[in-house]
Amino acid sequence: MSSGVSAGFSGGSASLLGTLDAIAREAAELILQVYATKFTVDFKAPRDPVTEADRQANELICDRLSKRFPNVPIVAEESEPETFAGYRKAERIFFVDPLDGTREFVARNGEFVVMIGYVDGARATASVIHAPVSGISWLGELGNGAYQVESDGSQKPISVSALSTLGEARIVGSRSHRNPALEQALASLGARELIALGSAGLKASVVAHGAADAYVAPHYAGKRWDACAADALISAAGGKLTDSRGDLFDYRSEHLDNDRGVVASNGLLHDAIIEKLELARG
Repeated sequence: MSSGVSAGFSGGSASLLGTLDAIAREAAELILQVYATKFTVDFKAPRDPVTEADRQANELICDRLSKRFPNVPIVAEESEPETFAGYRKAERIFFVDPLDGTREFVARNGEFVVMIGYVDGARATASVIHAPVSGISWLGELGNGAYQVESDGSQKPISVSALSTLGEARIVGSRSHRNPALEQALASLGARELIALGSAGLKASVVAHGAADAYVAPHYAGKRWDACAADALISAAGGKLTDSRGDLFDYRSEHLDNDRGVVASNGLLHDAIIEKLELARG
C-alpha cells in the first residue's frame, strides 16, 4: 500500500496520512459529543474504565478503515478478538486505540487522544495521533517525516530534540498509573525534570515535537494499540521506541500486552535510559 506522499505531508484523501487523519477527526467529533454529556462509566477490569465514547469511536474507525482498506486486519481495543483473528499472518495491520486516556476522559482534564497505527512488514510505519480537545493531530510516516496539523488545517514539520545528556533531560511519565516502582524507576534516570501527562499517545507526541526528550513507562504499558501509533510517530520524527529492555516491538507476537514497558526517546538518550533502567532492576 502506498501513501501517495512523495515529500512531506500533503494532506487530503489521496495520502495514507490524510485518510487516517480524516478518520481520527471524525471519531473525535463523536468523542466530544459524549464528553459534553453526563456519560456513564463502565469497567472492563478494575482500574480499566470504558465509556460510550470508546465504543462509538471504535465502531466508526473500524467501519471507515475496513471500507477504505478492506484486506487489512484491524486490531482495535474495543473490538472482539475474533474480528481480527489471523492478523499475525497479515502483511499489513492497523492497530487502533479509539480513545487513549479513558481515565483522563473520565477526569475531564483533556489529556486523551485517538490513535491509529499502521504496520507494514515488521515495522510500525505510519500513524495519526489526534487530540480531540485541541483539534491538533500529530502524523508520522517512515521516510516522509512527522507533522503537526492544527485544527484549522495548517501544518508544520516536527522532530525530536537534539539533547544528548540524560542529566539535562525532560522525561514524561504516566499521570494515572503512578506507583512506588514507577517513581523509583523514573528517579533512577537522574533527569532534570519529570513531567506527568495522561495518554500514551499524548506522551509520544510531546517527544515527537521536542517538548520532552523521552517518555518512559518501565513496567507494564498497555497493549500493542498503545504502542503502534506512538512507535511510527516517534520513528518518523527521528527518535526511537522500544520496550524497556531495548527491544523493538513485535506486532505479530502471540500476546498483545506491552508487558516489558515502553521507552520512547529522541534516540540520542535511548541507550543511557535503557542502561539506567537495567541497573534499577538490579
